[in-house]
Amino acid sequence: MKIPDKYKHIIELGKALHIYGVPSYKIQSYLTKVSKTEGINGVFMDLPTWINYVFYEDDQTYNYIECIPPGILNLGGLSSVDEVTNKVISKEIDSSEVIHELKLINDETKKTNHFILTLSYALASAGFSLMIGTNWISLIVALLLGALIYPFVYISTKSNYFETILESLTSFAVTIIASLLHLVFPDLNVGITILSAIIIFIPGLSITTSLEEITSKNLVSGGAKLFDSIITLFKQFFGVLLGLALMSSIIDFKQLVHISDLPQWIMFCGIPLFSMSLLPIFQVRKKDMFLGVVTAVLVFFLTVLFSGYGVLFSTFIGTIAAVAISNLFNRITKTPKTVYLMQGIVMLVPGSKSFMGLSNSFLNSSIIIAGNIYEQVAFTLMGIIGGLLFSGVFRKR
Repeated sequence: MKIPDKYKHIIELGKALHIYGVPSYKIQSYLTKVSKTEGINGVFMDLPTWINYVFYEDDQTYNYIECIPPGILNLGGLSSVDEVTNKVISKEIDSSEVIHELKLINDETKKTNHFILTLSYALASAGFSLMIGTNWISLIVALLLGALIYPFVYISTKSNYFETILESLTSFAVTIIASLLHLVFPDLNVGITILSAIIIFIPGLSITTSLEEITSKNLVSGGAKLFDSIITLFKQFFGVLLGLALMSSIIDFKQLVHISDLPQWIMFCGIPLFSMSLLPIFQVRKKDMFLGVVTAVLVFFLTVLFSGYGVLFSTFIGTIAAVAISNLFNRITKTPKTVYLMQGIVMLVPGSKSFMGLSNSFLNSSIIIAGNIYEQVAFTLMGIIGGLLFSGVFRKR
C-alpha cells in the first residue's frame, strides 16, 4: 500500500528518531508536534521493535505500522535528526526537504573508520582500568584486549548469528585470554582486566534509559528495554562464567588478588581518556566533542566531591549537575542537550557494579572487592532517576 505523500516525511522522521536511540516517549512527543505544525491530526506509538502511526482527516483514518530493529544510541545521528525536527516545527524547512535531509544524515552515519573505532575500544578499556585502579601489566593487557573487541563487533554487523552471541562470545574469549596471560604474568589483575575489556558492552546506560521510560509512564517500551538490558548483562556474565569454569583446572582463582600500584595522578587520567574514547563509538559530531568530554569530567568530579555523603546523594548531585551542564551547553551550541547529558550520565551508570554484583552471586566472591554491592547499584540507579526527575528532564523535548 502506497504511503500518502503528506504523511511520508513524518513516517520517515519517526523511523530516524527510533534508529538513533531517542527514547519512545520523546519520539511520540516529537511526532505529535511535527504533525500539529503541518496541520495534521496524528497519534503515534513507538515500541522497541515497531512504530504505529495513525492519521485522522475528516472521516477518514490512515494507519501505518512498520517493524524496525531496536534503536542503537548514536549521538551524532540523534543530534542531526533533532535539528531537522526542530526546523520542521519552526517552519524553517518544508516537508519536501525532510526526506532529503534524513537521507544525508543516514549516509553520514554509515561512514566508518575501523582504525579509529579499534583505538576507541582499546582506550575505553584502558581508561576504565585506570579509573578503577590497576597496575601497569593489567593496563597494557586491558588495552590490547579492548582492541581485540572491535573485530568481533564488526563481524556481528555482517552476521545475525554473531550479533546474537556477541556479548557472550567476546566475554568468553576475553576471559580465556586473560586467564592464560595470568600464567605468564602472575601480577595480572584478571578480574579488572576482564571487566575493563568488556565495559563497553555492559548495559548500564540502557538500564538507566529504560528506567527513564518506565518513570515517564511509558511502561511497555521501558519494560521491554529493561528486560533486554538485563538479558544482555546475563549474556556477558555467561561468557565470563563459562571461561572461568574452563580455566579453573589451570588457575586457582581463589588466590587472585587485586594489585594496584599506579600513581594516583595517572589513575585520574583515566576519566578524560574513558570519556574521549566513547566519542567515536557514540558517533558524536566533531563540534560537540570537546563540550561532551567537559560534561563527563565535571560530572564525575562533582560526584567524587560529594562521595562522602553516600552513593545515593553523590549520584543525585552528579545527575543534577549533568542536566544543568547539558542545558547550559544546549543554549550555547543549540545542540540537543541529550548529546551532552548522555555523556555525563554514562560516567554515573552502575553497569560495572551490576556485573560485579552478579559475580558475587555466582562465584561467592566479587571480581573486585566491594562491600554492599547491591546496595550501591540500587542507590546509584535511584540517584540517577531521582536526579532526572527533580531536574525536570522527563516529558521535555
